[in-house]
Amino acid sequence: MQQGQSQIAVMGVTGYAGAELARLLLGHPRLAGTPPLFLGREGSARESLTAIHPQLAGLTPDQLCVEPFSWELLAARDVKMLFLATPHEQSRKLVPEALERGLRVIDLSGAWRLEDTANRAVYKFSDEGSPVAERTQSEAVYGMPELHRDAIAKARLVANPGCYATTIILALKPLIAAGWVDLDRGIICDAKSGVSGAGKEPTAKTHFMYAADNLSAYALFSHRHTGELLEQLEVTADNITFTPHLLPIPRGILATIYVTFRERRTAEEIETCLRGFYIESPMVRIHAAGQLPQIQHVVRTNFCDLGFQLAPDGRRAIVISCLDNLLKGAAGQAVQNLNVMRGWQQTEGLL
Repeated sequence: MQQGQSQIAVMGVTGYAGAELARLLLGHPRLAGTPPLFLGREGSARESLTAIHPQLAGLTPDQLCVEPFSWELLAARDVKMLFLATPHEQSRKLVPEALERGLRVIDLSGAWRLEDTANRAVYKFSDEGSPVAERTQSEAVYGMPELHRDAIAKARLVANPGCYATTIILALKPLIAAGWVDLDRGIICDAKSGVSGAGKEPTAKTHFMYAADNLSAYALFSHRHTGELLEQLEVTADNITFTPHLLPIPRGILATIYVTFRERRTAEEIETCLRGFYIESPMVRIHAAGQLPQIQHVVRTNFCDLGFQLAPDGRRAIVISCLDNLLKGAAGQAVQNLNVMRGWQQTEGLL
């Protein structure tokens, strides 16, 4: 860690995204010599980080422990930046006090991603509408550096996007912003995710005997990430249909997105539009027309790969978007936000 910089803390490292976040931060060149403070639940027992995640052995001293959470510990360690890889309701409770204590927060949960009350209703937050929740929500910046880099740099609260939402928003935003997409014809988003997207807690549908050798759709017209699509793409629920599927692989998302243009377009125009929109976004890779991304090319990276194929009529296109749901869809994007907030290069610690 460079002289004069306060320490970083991470709460919630036991899950898949938390493990990736710990790995990235332990290897971050700007944090060399001073590992983050890793935190467990309040009143929990101290436990070796490598006992929880043996894959981190060699990246950190074996004696580095996950400490019981307390505000007093954060103050004693001069923590000014807090990552939360915690459940939504827990983040709703922690973030207001963190801001009150002068901390900057990067929250990986869905607690503060949505501005519209109707979109937030899917979470059924117990504090919805309270003055504290409204005040906190007003400070939240949607943590997608490709869209909100300047706001993220100054933010006290960054709400890290959902994995499906990141995949689809990055694919569609340039085309919609250009005014090319015929929204009245509707957009179809057919997205498939590896099992780790459901989190570490086992369920009947993430059980090996259910997920292996299977492909299933779920949460039709009701997925929590739908509100993010509506708000960030500035479309209505009538304009877009999003169907998520569970793939029998550990990690990765592939979204196949069908759009119709208002007027005929050429492949060269579409590629130029995508490249121009993301010219200052090193974590988005644009493929040439007809070259389609694959999950195997993005897994264990922080890249989102975009490709497309234009129909012969010049009016219809299929856009393919791929990323690793645990990295660009979660922990990697969180570290990218850290880099922006600290004024570092977006790619530091991610390549």
